[in-house]
Amino acid sequence: VQLQASGGGLVQAGSSLRLSCAVSVRSTFSRYSVGWFRQAPGKDREFVAAIAGSGDSTHYTDSVTGRFTISRDNAKNTVYLQMDSLKPEDTAVYYCAAKRALVAITSWDEYDYWGQGTKVTVSS
Repeated sequence: VQLQASGGGLVQAGSSLRLSCAVSVRSTFSRYSVGWFRQAPGKDREFVAAIAGSGDSTHYTDSVTGRFTISRDNAKNTVYLQMDSLKPEDTAVYYCAAKRALVAITSWDEYDYWGQGTKVTVSS
């Protein structure tokens, strides 16, 4: 399983970005839960959002609820993270991760596969 995260960049506070995570799997992509995590300089990795394989269940950390939306297109083996109303505290490297599971997973140590990360910088 390989993951490729993309879509990061430098934006002003209040702007939007959409991150993409393209996943290469030999089996059915809908059998994989996918999550987004982020790590700011000097801080621990933090859960952001996760989506179950079917797309019918999602979870968000409190700080992004109402601003971020996770979705997936199983026909394209891709998961998206739409980020609206960005704040400077959203600045971090964002990683996507995958695990063969039926439910959305929020703990980073349960994921088996990780992408390389994409950097998001939000200026004030």
